[in-house]
Amino acid sequence: MANSLPDRLDPGAPYPLGATWDGLGVNFAVFSANAEQIDLCLFDPTDHKELARLPLAECTDEVWHGYLPGAHPGTVYGFRAHGSYQPQYGHRFNAAKLLIDPYAKKLTGPFRWSDALFGYRAHSNRLDLSLDKRDSAPVVPKCVVIDEAFDWSRDIRPDVPWSETVIYEAHLRGLSMLNPDVRQHERGTFAALASPRFIDHLRDLGITALELMPIHAFLDERFLLERNLTNYWGYNTAAFFAPQASYLSTRRLNELRIAVRQLHAAGIEVILDVVYNHTCEGNELGPTISWRGLDNASYYRLIPGDERHYINDTGCGNTMNLSHPRVLQMVMDSLRYWVSAFHVDGFRFDLGVTLGREGTGFDPGSGFFDVIRQDPILSQRKLISEPWDVGPGGYQVGRHPPGFAEWNDKFRDCVRRFWRGDARMRAELAARIAGSSELFNHRFRRPWASVNYVASHDGFTLADVVSYERKHNEANGENNADGHNENWSANWGVEGPTEDAAIESMRARVARSMLASVFTSLGTPMLTAGDEFGRSQRGNNNAYCQDTELSWLDWRHADSDEGRALIAFTARLIALRRQHPLLRDMRFLNGDADVSADMKDVGWFDECGKPLTSEAWQAPEARALTLRRAGPDLEGKVEVLLMMHNGSNTDLMFVPPAPRLEWNVLADSTNPSSPVHRLDGEQLQVGAHGFVLLAAKPPRTETTASAHAPTEGLDR
Repeated sequence: MANSLPDRLDPGAPYPLGATWDGLGVNFAVFSANAEQIDLCLFDPTDHKELARLPLAECTDEVWHGYLPGAHPGTVYGFRAHGSYQPQYGHRFNAAKLLIDPYAKKLTGPFRWSDALFGYRAHSNRLDLSLDKRDSAPVVPKCVVIDEAFDWSRDIRPDVPWSETVIYEAHLRGLSMLNPDVRQHERGTFAALASPRFIDHLRDLGITALELMPIHAFLDERFLLERNLTNYWGYNTAAFFAPQASYLSTRRLNELRIAVRQLHAAGIEVILDVVYNHTCEGNELGPTISWRGLDNASYYRLIPGDERHYINDTGCGNTMNLSHPRVLQMVMDSLRYWVSAFHVDGFRFDLGVTLGREGTGFDPGSGFFDVIRQDPILSQRKLISEPWDVGPGGYQVGRHPPGFAEWNDKFRDCVRRFWRGDARMRAELAARIAGSSELFNHRFRRPWASVNYVASHDGFTLADVVSYERKHNEANGENNADGHNENWSANWGVEGPTEDAAIESMRARVARSMLASVFTSLGTPMLTAGDEFGRSQRGNNNAYCQDTELSWLDWRHADSDEGRALIAFTARLIALRRQHPLLRDMRFLNGDADVSADMKDVGWFDECGKPLTSEAWQAPEARALTLRRAGPDLEGKVEVLLMMHNGSNTDLMFVPPAPRLEWNVLADSTNPSSPVHRLDGEQLQVGAHGFVLLAAKPPRTETTASAHAPTEGLDR
């Protein structure tokens, strides 16, 4: 910035929003429909001293704007908004509060909690109705003007088809805090994503997409800091365009770009978990950080007739008002920014139902869904929704529009319950492993719309699903009252760690069977980081506040005998999915295609090889299921797969259904290291809580040659 600051700004332009450097100066533009004046506040490079306040005197179409000649990348700034402080009418302007630019691309550092962050006198008997005049600038991170230049010329998007996608969900910091292959100062940062050994680990597993939990700048809640905890997960966004400052080992944004380049070069896509449903400002008693101070009545959904209070469909205190065109524009601009500036390949939308809410409730034809589906850039990226929130009618699994995949918690719960041996699960398991067609087979959606998982960041890890029957969240400081109470888990005899070899063996078997269900089912499989080598959170099923070794991946387990064995089995399952197209078919299974005179494209049988009748499907104690699939292999020749599931607590003898074929055993969760081998005889013993996958090549016939139409091009 020039040595001497001007007394006023040039008019500038209302577009683009945010701070834009053009080589000669910086244009600033910010939306507010209800402000009376907005000031640009300039700070020294240390962000400690405010150098000037210059009004954005021009306002065009509710966008306040001004141009600062001589300003350059590195300029440190914030906004102050003037207007009425009338919470009862939804207005909370307070010029004493420094506000983060909603379009800020970089922040100077972390927040420092203070009562000065609140727009009202926090300890006043009048609650949030009294104006607080303390300056919040000393405790608010400042915005930084950046230069977007980066050479992407040699970057090639992996552009992996949905049918071949395998997602690895991970926390950026937790991935590398205990990784000895990463330099100490780079642990927990974007730089660690480019670690060759980590990338090799993903490639060896067969992962095609790394899904990162929130990396947008976020605020740690005050009540957590008072307990010596933090918002580790980061679902508390403070800036939708800026990465979390602590995730940069240096102050350079190129760390993330370099990591994306390295992952792309390895054929791995990058998906961001994004939180546009609410912000860190909370309810009416929360701090004034950005949107609340700029235009509370526009950015948030307020209770009609009681605009002091917020609609809270998110359970986090506030709900963003995506029905407002400028708020929707901010979300779309943010998404496009992460695609254009960082080349990310997709997004997972936290509480996606909230984003699709209009005044009448959830609407798959809402403005959010409509605008993202018609966008020429965003519509071509992978889009995944968490299809629920806590508002009225908040459970919407399967009801999202075409183009979106959805987390399928019905798959998670069913698989857990079947493999622990619950009664009456056979019919539901069949529905889940066949792609949950009753949920997703409409509007010409494909099976990939169901994101299948048995564990995610939210809940027990896979190892804990088979080791604990109760949650153990005492470390969170809420008397174990937080987190889900029903986890559909089993400890197999002892709660938590044990030295009993039989219990350990059964736990490992059930975990392998659950993984087998994930990777052999129709849909998009998702693996949570560390589950491939048995990571535990010691029974904590809500570790959102645990930025400790409880949450971090301990890579020593990956090098243990047990860890290496589970990694090998997981990689084997993923390889089988890649090698056998029937495991990732792009069509829902209807059983209406003849592969031969005596075999359909799909069939369901009991352990004796007999087709299941209506009565058999409903048998409460039946815990065995065989799925037969028939169709083209990678060479276009017909192959037949059998998936044998034994959810009972005893070994069962399974008989392959007719016609008689020569079967090869591809994978067995009861004998994970067994190589591929020919089935000797006409039956196979499947151990208790065991899964076996078999394959055969039937004789070629006229029917088998044309049983399936080509599916190439249907999975984009």
